[in-house]
Amino acid sequence: QHALDNPRKIDMDSVNAQQSRRLLDRIVGYKLSPLLASKIQKGLSAGRVQSSSLKIVVDREREIKAFKPEEYWTIDGVFEKEIDASIFAYDGSKLEKMSIKNEAMATEIVQSAVKENFVVESLEKKERKSKTPPPFMTSTLQQAASTQLGFSPKKTMMVAQKLYEGVKTDRGNMGVITYMRTDSMNLAKEAVAFARDYILDKFGDQYLPKSAKNYVSSSKGAQEAHEAIRPTRVDFDIVTAKDYLGADELKLYRLIYNRFLACQMTDARLESQTLLFKGEKSTFKASGRKLLFDGFYRVTGYHEKDKLLPELEKGQKVTLDDIKPTQHFTEPPPRYNEASLIKKLESLGIGRPSTYAPTITILQTRKYIEIEKKRIHPTEVAFTVIEMLEEHFPEIVDSGFTSNMEAHLDEVDEGKLDWQKVLADFYTPFMEKITKGKANIKSQKMAIPTGEMCPKCGSELLRRKGRYGEFIACSNFPKCKYTTDLEGNAPPEPELTDIPCDKCGAMMVIKDSRRGKFYACSAYPKCKNAKPLVPPRELDVPCPKCGSKILEKEGKRGKFFGCSNYPKCRFISNGEPLERKCPECESMVVHKVLKTGEVYECIEKKCKWSEAVPEEQLKGQTEASK
Repeated sequence: QHALDNPRKIDMDSVNAQQSRRLLDRIVGYKLSPLLASKIQKGLSAGRVQSSSLKIVVDREREIKAFKPEEYWTIDGVFEKEIDASIFAYDGSKLEKMSIKNEAMATEIVQSAVKENFVVESLEKKERKSKTPPPFMTSTLQQAASTQLGFSPKKTMMVAQKLYEGVKTDRGNMGVITYMRTDSMNLAKEAVAFARDYILDKFGDQYLPKSAKNYVSSSKGAQEAHEAIRPTRVDFDIVTAKDYLGADELKLYRLIYNRFLACQMTDARLESQTLLFKGEKSTFKASGRKLLFDGFYRVTGYHEKDKLLPELEKGQKVTLDDIKPTQHFTEPPPRYNEASLIKKLESLGIGRPSTYAPTITILQTRKYIEIEKKRIHPTEVAFTVIEMLEEHFPEIVDSGFTSNMEAHLDEVDEGKLDWQKVLADFYTPFMEKITKGKANIKSQKMAIPTGEMCPKCGSELLRRKGRYGEFIACSNFPKCKYTTDLEGNAPPEPELTDIPCDKCGAMMVIKDSRRGKFYACSAYPKCKNAKPLVPPRELDVPCPKCGSKILEKEGKRGKFFGCSNYPKCRFISNGEPLERKCPECESMVVHKVLKTGEVYECIEKKCKWSEAVPEEQLKGQTEASK
């Protein structure tokens, strides 16, 4: 109402900044996209934000492909039968995470530790605060909805749009959250006052800080044109909202509502505990924690269990009851998921709150990326496009350039730069590169006509690039699935059997794959039933979860054991289950073959019981396997 009562003049600097951003995007998109289509394949596009985002995904895949794993070991001990500790120092030197490089070094430490006499060197307790989280802006809402609710950024924004536009309540149609495309953490004073009154009334004065909390956005180039995302009315609480919101709307509203309240509550207080056990050469460290005061966790929930260490005296003798070395290998950086990609874009200052979700959507639409198990994989065409842009239009995929351009547009908004100059400085050199590109960039078409006809359906054959190199394929795909390698050798036809499919009744065929032959339904892709050619070996040991039979199976990483009742029961083990029970917890024991030798081990992760397989049993197993 205040805005309606106090109209102001149109801010032409903001208009010019918006107009500049729109024109820049059109210059890049309208001029570069046709060039990609002519040089690589139809249906491709490029853009300031889109192409920079794609390069980030491609660069991560390059890192993964170039990654070489490194071996390291950890050593864990159990003191006084209940205190879990890890090696902290050896022979006077503190050991970092990857200090133990090989088995020989791990063995040396273990052999030394089992002979040492340990005492409590120190017991340290420190109180620390867990700070209240800031209110949501677009990027952090998308990240939280992804990790906590499993929502994609696109779905998050669609649900948030409904909450913003309004829901029918007994008070009429009411927008229940503020505008959801924002990079601001500012909150209206009136809203904060309502929140503080609610917290005091609902939880008591110990949950209310002395003064209201203010937050500042750490986003690079944040414009902060709107408030943070918050509920419009604190009295429209979760209990009330249940009567008016759908399931997904309620989940997202609860996330926003609780975060808003939490950001105005007191910090939580925790106690961290550290025990050091020192021997003649080895020092082990045990850690514990305890929640002293829940603070804002009262509304967001505290999901960690207290891990308390016993009260021991300095200098007190302690026994090392168990010690276990474990081999590890470093892992490549993980592929981005939608939430982590948005976080990366935000940290680099690429794009705006309104562009994060649409950018990921267009990368999928253009077949630049595929999302498998919530992880983003770049396609072959993505590599081809990025390689061409890196060579001929490096500024388009340079995150620094894109971020600086956003900064220039912000300066236009502030009246510090002339919008026409910003456009001219970009347009002239960019168009020169487009002209040169049309003449000089060689064709890298992903599908090149061969001039030959498909022997199956008569359509034209194309030369295509795949994940494993070039091949010949029918242009009538997917109706015709004829393919050959470049030497013209067609893959072998599936061998028809007289075995009916137990799912649809069609006949099974024998197919060949990189991992060997297998049965598959001839009605594929309508029926995707597939089975191993050789039936898996059945064990005499019942599944510990459901009592069904356990089968020996072959996977990508070798042999493993799983329940025959999969997917209803998901029991799985990389060690062979035995009838023997763990002497400590009565759980199942498995037989594992490790690089360091063969062991019997309890299947329960919390129980660390294990023992080496006796030599006479090793011989028996070797003979039995012949």
